[in-house]
Amino acid sequence: MADDAALTHLFGVLDRLNHIAQAMHPARLDALVATLDDSLVDADSEQIALAARFAARARTGLRAAPGADNPMLEAYRALRQYARAQEALAMLADTDPRVGHYFLEPRFRDDPAVLQRLAEPTHPDAGVFHAGNETGDRGGFSVYVPPFYRPDTPMPLVMALHGGSGHGRLFLWNWLPEARGRGLIVVAPTAIGDTWSLTEPETDAGNLNDILTRVRGRWNVDPAHMLLTGMSDGGTFTLLSGVADDSPFTHLAPAAGSFHPFLLAMTTPERLTGLPIHLTHGALDWMFPVSMARTAWRTLQGAGAAVTYREIADLSHAYPRDGQGEVVEWWLAGTP
Repeated sequence: MADDAALTHLFGVLDRLNHIAQAMHPARLDALVATLDDSLVDADSEQIALAARFAARARTGLRAAPGADNPMLEAYRALRQYARAQEALAMLADTDPRVGHYFLEPRFRDDPAVLQRLAEPTHPDAGVFHAGNETGDRGGFSVYVPPFYRPDTPMPLVMALHGGSGHGRLFLWNWLPEARGRGLIVVAPTAIGDTWSLTEPETDAGNLNDILTRVRGRWNVDPAHMLLTGMSDGGTFTLLSGVADDSPFTHLAPAAGSFHPFLLAMTTPERLTGLPIHLTHGALDWMFPVSMARTAWRTLQGAGAAVTYREIADLSHAYPRDGQGEVVEWWLAGTP
């Protein structure tokens, strides 16, 4: 098939960028950047070529980051181009089997039942949708609905919150492999401000509730499986808003977030008792030390929440993309 070499090369570049994103640490940045391969492979497909250009921009930005005044900030900015590369390539997931194979969890890539389901006719309400969520917009949201969505069958829903200064449209693609393989509706909102309203949680929490109402008005959502999750400030806001008595979410899964015991003053025993919470944190987190996550684990468990804690030895202050399947297994446990 045309573009085999270009796709194989692009998949390798994206995998390398994913590794760098999860391992990125001030003390490691130079060494990680040195592992980047600058080779290019021409593609005939315009969409594959677009994804490759974004990936190349990510590599260029990462290579320049160590010499910047704020190397880590520049490195995170460069990785936005990695998300754009994922977005460009993901547009082919349902039409090009090679791309579709890549955007599945490894365990499902050769699963006959999964592949058969993905081969079914695509429902008109399936696909990617953006509502006021171009990359310069704030307060909007993006939605991914698997091609085999059927209105008579409720689907589990993930609301995924980006990190500080991030954007929902770019964060959405972290969830594509799980959504395609397991049948999940993913909603990726963008904070109203530069980051989530941590000091006035009702600001963004009200917007999230409005977004959820709009989504549930269009798609059939399983009310027993609604997961709120997020990275860094998004993880912090997951806890901050998710423990509130009026939160509609059934499960919380913050990653790399911060925690303060005052959080418990914002909830009640009725909400916390038995509330399923999955905490994920990197042992090498340089922004929010892992001791913060361990305190959250003990405090929330002591307050009655059903806490699962996962500490990843080689993870920095990063989104645990490679550990996401474990979160989904925990969340959907017992689902037929």
